[in-house]
Amino acid sequence: MNEKNLLDDITSKSLNELTELANEIIEKLENEKDLENSVNEYQKLLKLNNLIEKKFHKTNKEISEVTKSKIKNIISKKNEKKII
Repeated sequence: MNEKNLLDDITSKSLNELTELANEIIEKLENEKDLENSVNEYQKLLKLNNLIEKKFHKTNKEISEVTKSKIKNIISKKNEKKII
């Protein structure tokens, strides 16, 4: 599997799945004795970490927007009841 396909596969995963993948890479790194073999895994982990961070911020922003919308809706309904 080339890196582009791997990246496409990773971007479609949920935050939980990405976290599990990161934990698997960390476990491999902890068990690896040869530092040369660790470099590629470590680079994958760094890329994965950046992706998790971006996805987290995106999800956080989406949740904030939905929450703000719900609050505005509740406030407008409350104000309508006061007028009536």
